[in-house]
Amino acid sequence: MTFILDRLIRINRPFKRALQVFADSALIGLCFATAMMLRLESVVFVSDPQVWLVLVPVLPLTIFVFARLGLYRSIVRYITGRALRSIAIGVFFSAVILFLVALMSSAPIPRSVPGIYAILLFLVVGGVRFLMRIALRQSSGNARKPVAIYGAGESGRQLQNALDQTREYTALAFIDDDPELQRSLVAGRRVFSPEQAGLLVENLQIKAILLAIPSASRARRREIVAQLEPLGVEIKTIPGMTDIVSGVAKFSDLKQVTPEDLLGRDPVPSRPELMRQNIAGKVVLVSGAGGSIGSELCRQILKQNPAALVLLEVSEYALYAISMELRETLAREERSIPIDAVLGSVQNPGRVRAILRAFQVQTVYHAAAYKHVVLVEENVVEGIRNNVFGTKVIAEAAAEMGVENFILISTDKAVRPTNFMGASKRMAELVCQGLAQSQTRTTFSMVRFGNVLGSSGSVIPRFRAQIEAGGPVTVTHRDITRYFMTIPEASQLVIQAGAMARGGDVFVLDMGDPVKILDLAQSMVRLHGLKPYIIEETDQPETERGDIGVKIVGLNKGEKLYEELLIGDKPQGTDHPRIMSATEVSLPQDELNALLEQLQRACHSFDIATIRKIFLQAPLAYRPNGEAIYDLMWTASHRKRVVTLPKLTVIEGAKDDLQAKYSL
Repeated sequence: MTFILDRLIRINRPFKRALQVFADSALIGLCFATAMMLRLESVVFVSDPQVWLVLVPVLPLTIFVFARLGLYRSIVRYITGRALRSIAIGVFFSAVILFLVALMSSAPIPRSVPGIYAILLFLVVGGVRFLMRIALRQSSGNARKPVAIYGAGESGRQLQNALDQTREYTALAFIDDDPELQRSLVAGRRVFSPEQAGLLVENLQIKAILLAIPSASRARRREIVAQLEPLGVEIKTIPGMTDIVSGVAKFSDLKQVTPEDLLGRDPVPSRPELMRQNIAGKVVLVSGAGGSIGSELCRQILKQNPAALVLLEVSEYALYAISMELRETLAREERSIPIDAVLGSVQNPGRVRAILRAFQVQTVYHAAAYKHVVLVEENVVEGIRNNVFGTKVIAEAAAEMGVENFILISTDKAVRPTNFMGASKRMAELVCQGLAQSQTRTTFSMVRFGNVLGSSGSVIPRFRAQIEAGGPVTVTHRDITRYFMTIPEASQLVIQAGAMARGGDVFVLDMGDPVKILDLAQSMVRLHGLKPYIIEETDQPETERGDIGVKIVGLNKGEKLYEELLIGDKPQGTDHPRIMSATEVSLPQDELNALLEQLQRACHSFDIATIRKIFLQAPLAYRPNGEAIYDLMWTASHRKRVVTLPKLTVIEGAKDDLQAKYSL
């Protein structure tokens, strides 16, 4: 039977239509004969040619009406209840034609026969098609993955209809937390409660649960996913309702539920007047425009109709990618805003001043920085030159050129830092605070926040890659926690915070609750339908363990267990519920300049020990973990190399050579 159905599926459309016409013709004759037999309660009419002659006009006219109603354009596998309307109309016309022909030809056909014939023809023509649909779907469904749909509302029903037209999934049941829907049938599938999900997975061999709750809040989705995670099946979701309504996505465009879908909060609506204040009708520059935060800032800025947008980026490819994306967005929306993509480093004073002067920049969002803790710990001088002196160059240029607003993108790692990256960002804050005190032309402000979801170097893409490679997933410490925020939310809050600045402000974004990274790793494994286990804590045989191991590898260089957002203890609220204002220690300009001169000399001489000492003495609250220095060039210069030559062993120290070579 399966072989026959597969052959039917593969034959061409014209032959399928011809087959349907032949089948309907046979059914018309069969229903007429059955109607006569039921009415006369005998088969004596079979030998009367006059009885059968009425079918000569009835049969072709009925087929013609069915064809005009589009019945033969419908694909039987995907036929829906709407086809019954076409069948009913066609059957009605067929019965009328039969009645008129019988009346005009004086054939021995009782007047009640057309009515009986109509009922039979409707049931048979419709029934055969729906039986074939069930058979064809079951035939193709044998290879489809059995799934359950979470959400028996309108979205769930539409998803089930969409899945019926695919060959990847077959929906066997619904899950819904509405007691009124439970134990009822929706689209022929039973609705179960969330508490029954475990039994459902076990008894029906469910391989995935599809979330059809596009309007649910992130908090609600987190609750549902936390309840489903232990079941050990894949969890997928349909697109958001906004994408569905706008036509960007369809119900059947399923995607894996990701941590990004769950960790972020439901955003607070942005305030239009704050979003526009420093942008609308102004020339805006974004440094580090190709980075995670910089690129999203550019997208948000473009929505506020600036007079022009200047993209400053040191990476050629990153600059190309974001500039092309923004220009394509403008073309699609039929808008015209100048986008100037400028290659350059914030460490180059002449280049930065020339850019600000040439484009007459009014607002600067300074996002250019080295932000990876371990890389800066291993490349201290370059990290400081970019994060501290790069900020100094562009901030002083902004003040000199009369830029109206300068917003520094800072980080939670600047609070009581244990690493050079955090300390350098806190020093960059001091630079902006000092300039805010020493001049009045430019309004300086700083916005401090934690990790953003999906940023370059984020832990989530690393975990995902490790899971796809078969593990293990590596976590630095079992108690380590981090704050997370979506990039669009962070960028919108940065823009709004900058609009509230009065000069020297340190704004802190409300990051929500911290997330335990070990729990995040295990959750990501479960979302892939796999079972995690902590490698160090199991003595089970390998065959009895879970699918993916989670390995505790120890803290990275300079890494903190807990991130903080405030140095002081008394943040003040602002007009925005997720933006706070902090009062932080600052330095008078002359003291700051003296400190920066010392730091400049230490960088020039490549003296990491002195840099460390300067940071310890400065008001940064810098408290490194231990005395070790991890800078790659520093450690290489302090290693003794033994070079063996014929009949000679030379001990050479490379420190002086390296200092001469790398002190630019």
